[in-house]
Amino acid sequence: MKKLLILIVLAAVGIGAYLYYYKVRTAPEYSLMQAYKAIDDHDPAAFERYVDVNSVTGSLVDDVAKNGSALGVLNPGGMAMTGALRLLKPQLAQAARKEVQRYVETGSVEAAAAAAPKKLVNVSLLGLAGKVVGDNSKFQGIAYSREEGEQALVGLEFTQPRYDTTMVLEVKMRKRGDYWQATEITNTGAILQHVARLEKRRLLGGK
Repeated sequence: MKKLLILIVLAAVGIGAYLYYYKVRTAPEYSLMQAYKAIDDHDPAAFERYVDVNSVTGSLVDDVAKNGSALGVLNPGGMAMTGALRLLKPQLAQAARKEVQRYVETGSVEAAAAAAPKKLVNVSLLGLAGKVVGDNSKFQGIAYSREEGEQALVGLEFTQPRYDTTMVLEVKMRKRGDYWQATEITNTGAILQHVARLEKRRLLGGK
């Protein structure tokens, strides 16, 4: 009887561990971890399984175009005319995709920028991302994760040493069977505006 009880307990523990492992593997956070691993492994195919590059870069270009004033502060050497950026969206989106793909392949921002098609505006999305998040930033953890049916929102918190603060990037994800795929960074515009204000304050000698 005692052996039977032990076997039942062990079976229950095993089932619980399996369900927990399955839950973890099918959570949005796990898919983001796999996307990060794909970058570390320089595996573009695996990266694009977990990140819809076309969707993410397309929405980023839209947000950059809508925030020309912030772009002028963060990228003073480039064109910050909102109208021009919108007209050039196809070229910018193509350049952004090339940058992301090359970055995953090489792990080098410089190689990614060099691989991007010649553009009529001097705007590198990876370079801009470096100014927003920061070259020496560190990942702090998951700020929040909310599943809403087939979609999820995950907040990723990073330090921003340049301004002695932290930033939360909100990633929208869509369920793809037993995994999730990132489709958009929803708060790009708000972060651009916030970092532009911090940069203006820094340039003016404020604290």
